[in-house]
Amino acid sequence: MNETTQPKLALNGSRLFTSWLQQQNASLAFTTYQVGKLFLIGIKPDGGLSVFERTFDRAMGLTVTKERAYMGTLYQLWQLDNFLTAGEVHEGHDALYVPTVGTTTGDIDIHEMSVDGDGLPVFVATRFNCIASPAKRGSFKVRWKPSFIDRVAAEDRCHLNGLAMQDGQPKYATCVSQTNVAEAWRAHRKDGGVVIDIDTDEVVAEGLSMPHSPRLYKDKLYLLQAGTGEFGYIDLKKKIFEPLCFLPGFARGLSFCGDYAVIGLSKPRREGTFEGLALNERLEKEGIEARCGLSIVNLKTGDVEHSLEIEGVIQELFDVAVIEGVRRPMALGFRNEEIRFMVRPEED
Repeated sequence: MNETTQPKLALNGSRLFTSWLQQQNASLAFTTYQVGKLFLIGIKPDGGLSVFERTFDRAMGLTVTKERAYMGTLYQLWQLDNFLTAGEVHEGHDALYVPTVGTTTGDIDIHEMSVDGDGLPVFVATRFNCIASPAKRGSFKVRWKPSFIDRVAAEDRCHLNGLAMQDGQPKYATCVSQTNVAEAWRAHRKDGGVVIDIDTDEVVAEGLSMPHSPRLYKDKLYLLQAGTGEFGYIDLKKKIFEPLCFLPGFARGLSFCGDYAVIGLSKPRREGTFEGLALNERLEKEGIEARCGLSIVNLKTGDVEHSLEIEGVIQELFDVAVIEGVRRPMALGFRNEEIRFMVRPEED
């Protein structure tokens, strides 16, 4: 094979993956900044797997509902609206996400995001060590920063990355270390990670290895400890991480559907950010290769019941979202003229 030939992309669901999606009456979305793509995963009318993708430079943080999605990219925050009404279908798809509003933030390295009680996007501006929202005038508005960060600067000092919401407001954040010097977090990847209560600035868990994706769900604070490959939750009384299962990959991106967690996995890089982590040691000990894809974990048992494995050019995922009430979503991008001619006036 020619050395310049890109490996073919393949997405393979486990035996009951599509059945699970159908049963949940939901679809999935995930981003990969590695190749700059938004993927939408659903079910075709014949029960087969539907895979739809669109190109967005450095697609990262993502939050999606049936009506609207927000996604962070290289230097913009995109709002994508579903142009279809209930019961309407476009080219066999029951949701059509169209980019309608692009907010230019500059390269602030938008990680995880959500929407607050007022309908305003909330996102982690990792390069600036803060949680932010769109500004009325400026690139972004700071809503919170860790108390150990002395000022908002374009220096990734602690690798603030994760955001959990409660009652429509930011509640918990994760960062790789409590450091206040540019790039200093890299020396603390193995056990410097913390979870912080945004309301009180209290550290509610520490000694973690690259924590990501904190989520409050059914009265528990769930978390991915990416450096060890573990999914679990924080016991807020004991202030410790309780693992539910091991996942064979760098876990990043977490969403929920009923009694299940949907988790994104990436193949660890042998050099740089992923180097020297307990995850790599565990994979070698178990004699298994790291995987890229989605894992569906039963919250009651900790069993990985279903999966979507991704092979080929994509090695890393970033964020994951469940779209409840949508069977087969699609989206428009900017690489062809579809978006030029997709015009729909707002209806009362």
